[in-house]
Amino acid sequence: MTGETTNIHATAIVIGKTGLLFVGPSGSGKSALAFSCLAAARPLGLAGHLVADDRVLIAEQNGSVIAKCPPSIAGLMEIRYTGIVRLPYVSEGEMHFAIRPVDPATAERMPPEDEQIDITASARLLLIRLAATSANPLAVIMAKIGASFGESAI
Repeated sequence: MTGETTNIHATAIVIGKTGLLFVGPSGSGKSALAFSCLAAARPLGLAGHLVADDRVLIAEQNGSVIAKCPPSIAGLMEIRYTGIVRLPYVSEGEMHFAIRPVDPATAERMPPEDEQIDITASARLLLIRLAATSANPLAVIMAKIGASFGESAI
């Protein structure tokens, strides 16, 4: 990775070739939604890998947002009320979308289209708001972005 890295509180995964960065405050459901997406990928024949959970190193590289895992937590994800689990992982991945868990009781019903979020001072991603209680978050994300997560994705 080139350039300056910023350590952020988030969870990063890659499904197929699409990077998803789950952002939001502690306890908002980032890890649970990311884990659900990873679990849903396999039956669809899609590769799913954790990049990092809780701490993600973000850098810009040739106009792309790159997430990297601190070595001390590689392959580890905390599942609240269950503990730490080991998952298939990659040490870094390009991020394409930011996912923000929201509370359905207080969230806007129709968030802005093409909403973006600043990940660092100079890195932005398209934002998808997703109910923290979503039963099938990967299906919702796939419907929202309207793209395949396979070899031809992004």
